[in-house]
Amino acid sequence: MAVALTPYLQLPGTAREALETYHAVFGGELGMLTYGEGMGVDDQNKDSIMHGSLFVDRGLHVMASDLPPGMESNGLGTIALSVNEPDASENTKLERWWNDLSEHSEVLMPLERAPWGDRFGMLKDRFGVTWMFNTAETASQG
Repeated sequence: MAVALTPYLQLPGTAREALETYHAVFGGELGMLTYGEGMGVDDQNKDSIMHGSLFVDRGLHVMASDLPPGMESNGLGTIALSVNEPDASENTKLERWWNDLSEHSEVLMPLERAPWGDRFGMLKDRFGVTWMFNTAETASQG
């Protein structure tokens, strides 16, 4: 069995909007459970997301929740999500994801040729999540 490391975003009340945005960009299967459904919490937090998960083809998986009632961010620092496509024949999909996610985002580095030969770009989306996109410049030589 392979071990997987999956990003789990804990957001300040924006998990539903973030997951719906990522679903619109990447497609895939989206599931969400609210605190009201999962824990029966008070009316103020019942519609907040207790757990959400987006599974996309080719191994892309993102999970997120709203911070639980009474919990503050741990302030551990910044983590960037990296989307890598080593197969140049799949560049169109990755570029479409980049273009869609770039809407309402701050582009930190445009998606362009990098010193290591691939195309690379970074952006910070409207939820404060930094994304790195890396795609092969040319088809791999077999």
